[in-house]
Amino acid sequence: MNNVMKNKAIPLKTLLRFLGPGFLVTVGFIDPGNWATNIEGGSRFGYTLLWVITFGTIMLLLIQHMAAKLGIATGKSLAVNIREFFPKPVTAFLGITVVLACIATDVAELIGGGIGFSLLFGMPLWCGVLITAALEVFLILSQRYHRMETIIVGFLGVIAFCYLIELLLVSPDWGLAASGLFIPKLDRASIYIAMAMLGAVVMPHNIFLHSNVIHSRNWGISEGEKAELLRYEKIDTTFAMLLGWVVNSSMIIVSAAVFYFNRQPVSGIEEASATLRPLAGPLAGLLFAVALVFSGVGSSITSSMAEANVITGFLGKPEDPRSLLYRTAVFITAIPSLFLVFFDTDTYKILIFSQVVLSVQLPFTLLPLLVLCRSRKVMGNFRSGNGEFFAASAISVIVILLNICLFYATITGRN
Repeated sequence: MNNVMKNKAIPLKTLLRFLGPGFLVTVGFIDPGNWATNIEGGSRFGYTLLWVITFGTIMLLLIQHMAAKLGIATGKSLAVNIREFFPKPVTAFLGITVVLACIATDVAELIGGGIGFSLLFGMPLWCGVLITAALEVFLILSQRYHRMETIIVGFLGVIAFCYLIELLLVSPDWGLAASGLFIPKLDRASIYIAMAMLGAVVMPHNIFLHSNVIHSRNWGISEGEKAELLRYEKIDTTFAMLLGWVVNSSMIIVSAAVFYFNRQPVSGIEEASATLRPLAGPLAGLLFAVALVFSGVGSSITSSMAEANVITGFLGKPEDPRSLLYRTAVFITAIPSLFLVFFDTDTYKILIFSQVVLSVQLPFTLLPLLVLCRSRKVMGNFRSGNGEFFAASAISVIVILLNICLFYATITGRN
């Protein structure tokens, strides 16, 4: 039966119905944290760190596929599987760490949306942050899942469109850019930024989110139906991750073309916007702000969806947007973010801090995922084979080591 499934052509209409879960994940790794690291990388090192995005996207393809496969094979999210198959003390520890990581992610998303609104309308940062938070909560609690999915795909389209136009406006050196995309170059001066860029691509909440939103395609429970669903998932994940690769690469290319080759250093998102206008024109500055608003709002929505899933999953409660627990989870996880923004106006510092928190937590998401996907008891015939398991293990070791280095470099101030 599996051979038949593998050889069967995929109907375009059915494929289009499936596309979506991967895009919810993709908006998470083009969030304001990525903007900060990509702008920094492009403005300081030109096109030489583009390969980090290529390498990170390849790693992400496998990790996110495994998370989605776990959801398809078990019918349960990563959070629920951890609760059911790990000892209670381990489950409690993992649950607390991932909630903290989700809150840290929310900080970056709200800041990004707030900066975008501030750049567009000249309002104070705190006002933009409040608007972003209000939109996040409203859209999550008032919309059905598939409508939410459509909104996020639309947001991604706007972000991609803005950056494609910016690429045309800044006229980059495509030969150098193509070389940077595929030829690794790294030295002592650039390793800190390279690690930050990589750490911003593989994010804990996205792994939990993908294992959950894949359930929206509940087309059956038989082995054959799961295998068929997995085929569509691979296409969805690949297409969505490649879109994320294009957008992240475009950020670096624009930053390099405008700032690096004009010898104009920048140290923050606001400064990048202010410098972009005179160097690349007012349209480029406008598109930058519009894309940042959609990035901040879109990624804050998916971050909060992940938070609600994590909290309900680890507590063993149903994930029902109408339930008090779900609504409370969405509100509670936004509150610390608002306090941090209100009491610390150094947005760059907050963004870096949020990435450090994600770096510290990431091993505690990757390791349970590997253990569960390798278990025949959990996955049945969908258990990770030797090739997938060893590749994912190698990726996890690389990500963990680089994130440890990033954390060390951050707390010691070495960059």
